This record gives sequence, structure tokens and C-alpha cells, in this order.
Amino acid sequence: MSWQSVRILVDSKTAEPLSDALMEVGALSVSLEDADAGTVDETPLFGEPDYPTAELWPHSIAVVLLEADADVAAILAAAAELAGITAPTQYTVETVAEQDWVRLTQSQFDPIPISPRLWIVPTWHDAPDSSAINLKLDPGLAFGTGSHPTTRLCLRWLDENLRGGETLLDYGCGSGILAIAAVKLGAARVDGVDIDAQAVTASCDNAALNEVSAHFCLPNAFAPGQYDIVVANILTNPLKGMAPLLAGRVRSGGKLVLSGILAEQAEDVMAVYREWFAFDAPTLDEGWVRLSGIKQ
Repeated sequence: MSWQSVRILVDSKTAEPLSDALMEVGALSVSLEDADAGTVDETPLFGEPDYPTAELWPHSIAVVLLEADADVAAILAAAAELAGITAPTQYTVETVAEQDWVRLTQSQFDPIPISPRLWIVPTWHDAPDSSAINLKLDPGLAFGTGSHPTTRLCLRWLDENLRGGETLLDYGCGSGILAIAAVKLGAARVDGVDIDAQAVTASCDNAALNEVSAHFCLPNAFAPGQYDIVVANILTNPLKGMAPLLAGRVRSGGKLVLSGILAEQAEDVMAVYREWFAFDAPTLDEGWVRLSGIKQ
């Protein structure tokens, strides 16, 4: 059995009405993606305290799954009429063959060496080096498999800088991988925060899988306090907007680690945070950077 995958370029005003209408006229599923993802125009959707939540990306791609014999043009026209908008003209169609999706997904993630002593090992693999610090990981629905350069950059910083006994906050914890690594590398107390309830669940599950103690929660359940180290692997725009929040969570003389930043955005981010921090030189990996600094 096969299906048709239709990718439609839409704007923020028509994305949701068209998505709802497509489901009404026979689409099997509809999801929205940022059409500018991976560029300097990438726009995260977030809802941190004291920072507004974007409604939708300015430019989105609606990914629509249809039956193999569905009339794409007719369905798009019917959905547009139902939504009261002009029928989309910018779209592509490709055939999606039936596959074992679980095995396909798992095949994309092999054990990843971060350093000679630190590995990320998906739950469906055996550890290549049983004597290493192995982070067992099931990403679930959360970001953070360790394959992305920004995650690797943060893990390497933790591996190189943790001495044991630190308190650490992982803001935007995703799968919990950075928090779990911090515990295994000797941090005394580790907390993780994420705006996505699925990320909090994945982090808790992965902490249990790794037999480590860390606390994960949503922002509204996050207790006051400061930390020796705050790590935030998010994206440039929310990092800039949350500068006072994150700076306030670092104790005097403590350290801040930021990633999710493209190389050309590094100076803009540092400019916002220099009110509180003195930065080391950025560290680069495949066009992404990690920033680290000490609170003055």
C-alpha cells in the first residue's frame, strides 16, 4: 500500500483554516512545518514567561497525507472552498511507499561517540564500549537524539568542564539528554525545564532508563533559585528574548552555555547577554555555534 504526500506552501493566516478543512474533506493527516527552518529566518514557536508566543510561522509548509488514488487538485479545491480561501497553487506531490516506520526510524540513529569516555546509545543498540559513560536514549517525541551539532556541542562542553558537585539547569530540556549527561558526569543536582509536556515526559522516562536522579517540569512548576551552570540549547530568537530570565538563574561567578545558534547569529546573541556575562570565543560545529560565558 502507498500514499500521496502533498507539501503546500501557506502563510500564517491560511495555515490552520486550510489544515482543518483538509481533514474535513478526506486528508489522512496534516502537519505544519516552518518553511524557513535551518535559515536565519527560522521562527521558533514558544511561550516562555514574559515573552510573547508567536501565532504561527510567517511561511509554513502543510504536509498532507492522502490516499494513493485521491484527486489532489479536487481535494485542495474543496478544502479551500470550505476554508473560504483561494485554492493553493504552490505544492508538490510525492508517493510514499509502505514501510516499517519503527525500523526505519531506528535505523537513522546509531550509537554516537561524543568523546572517548562519553557515548549516546539508542535503546535498541548495545553499547560499543561498556566501560564508557553511556547515555541510553529513547527520544520519544522530544528533540535531542545527540545527532544534531548543537546537542554535541553542549555535551562536549559538559564533558570537558564538569568537575563534580555542581548544580545545573537544562532550560529547554527536550529528551533530557544534557541533564542526564550532567548527572552521569558528576553534577550534584540537576533540573530540567521545557514548555512541551511531551518533552518533560520523555526526559523523565530517559532519566529512569539511565537510573539517574534529575527533576523535570514545565515552566509554571519551576521553583525559584540559582545554579552553578545553566545550559540552554534552543534557538536564537527565544534565547535573546529570555536573556534576563536565564541570566537570573545563574549565580554570580556561575557559567552559562548557549546553543541552537547559527554562526552568523553568534554576535547578536552575545551582545544581548554581555550585560551579565563575559564570553569565551564561540565554538563551531557544522555552521552552528556554542557560546559559553561566566557571570560577572
